[in-house]
Amino acid sequence: MAAILGGAAARRSGAKPTPRPAVAVAPLSFDQARTPERWPRWGMTHTQYSVTEDGPAAAERAREALGARAVVQNQHIMGFGAGNPEPKPGEYDFSSLDERVRLMAETGAAPVITLCCAPDWMKGGRSGDTDWSLLEIAPRHEHFPDFARLAAAVARRYPNVRHFIVWNEFKGFWDGPRREWNAAAYTELYNQVYDALKAVNPEIKVGGPYVPVSSQAGDAAASEVAGPWGSVDRKVLKAVEYWLRHKRGADFVVVDGGVTSEDGRARPDEFTALGKFGAMTRWLREHSDLPVWWAEFYPLPCASLEPGGSCLALTWDERRRTAVTAVALIELAEGGADTALYWDTHRPKTRDCPLCLWSGDDGAPTESLALLQDFARWFPEGTEPVAVDVSVPQVRVLARDGRMVVVNTTDGRLAARVDGGAVTLGPYEVRWMDR
Repeated sequence: MAAILGGAAARRSGAKPTPRPAVAVAPLSFDQARTPERWPRWGMTHTQYSVTEDGPAAAERAREALGARAVVQNQHIMGFGAGNPEPKPGEYDFSSLDERVRLMAETGAAPVITLCCAPDWMKGGRSGDTDWSLLEIAPRHEHFPDFARLAAAVARRYPNVRHFIVWNEFKGFWDGPRREWNAAAYTELYNQVYDALKAVNPEIKVGGPYVPVSSQAGDAAASEVAGPWGSVDRKVLKAVEYWLRHKRGADFVVVDGGVTSEDGRARPDEFTALGKFGAMTRWLREHSDLPVWWAEFYPLPCASLEPGGSCLALTWDERRRTAVTAVALIELAEGGADTALYWDTHRPKTRDCPLCLWSGDDGAPTESLALLQDFARWFPEGTEPVAVDVSVPQVRVLARDGRMVVVNTTDGRLAARVDGGAVTLGPYEVRWMDR
């Protein structure tokens, strides 16, 4: 975890914010942009590679797949596929970000921008340089106003985007000596960005704190958010509570996380471990009336998503991975999550990418993309789940008026009565049914 540069240390040094005049930024809107009738609730985040890095034929097929049904699409302003948006103070380069926002518009997305990360000169680097090894360092305290101005410039540039997340996973806001998150420094940055965005357009929706929800195994680590899967780290809950008390305002609360604990395992099994998503979502709803967003959710037991990393789920067949992801979405919906974003691990020109949303080889959509789009269609924002009777606990169901999704969490055929009717499901089958 990168050590914090700035924050409390900068405040103690007496550093003063450097006044800089606002720079005019031309708005960039897209005729193709269309707002979904209802917020889709489910979606994905673009990362280092996306459709724009695929070959022409694959890119066209992937664009068609993404545009087949509206989902939420999220893009960071620097890194994760975007270049440095402000290499020098007041000198903007939005070319790569334009490309990603254009992709979201052309595929009918509900667009979201994550305001991370910061140009080098805001965090101690040289003006005009971009050292990508410094990506996860936070802006220095004296540059918080500069980052807020950059956020406002982004909002002016893309008037069709109305949802913004402030920062990513508390990057650079770890207080090493105290061994806890520096929630005070993050919240100060957040408040300045919040004010800057609302000054551009009061209708803009702003969310934070986007803290990573780490968890631990064993009773010794138990916190108030716990279950057979383990317990959420108390430091995470403390950081969220601080932000909730001291934020200037917010339109939604954001977290992210996966099912694995510190040792990289999902306990006691891959389906029970998904209860963490529901438990944390319910805790957030109990502590705030804000809509709950999961900016990243990782339902599969993977210690690393990087090539060559440890990921037990890569040894499973696609049916099992899809069933686990479906149950994760059910947990999030039942817990009351408003929006959840799948972290895409796209690899261009690669056919075998089990965790991707489409093939980089030919652009074919995967089962994961189809699943997100089906959930977006049948369970958009505001859809209230309806309880239905299920005869066996190995079958998970999410139902609404007229429609339900049914999941077999076992590796064998399973007969059950669901909502009063007899159903026989294949191993790890995910089935959409009328009610």
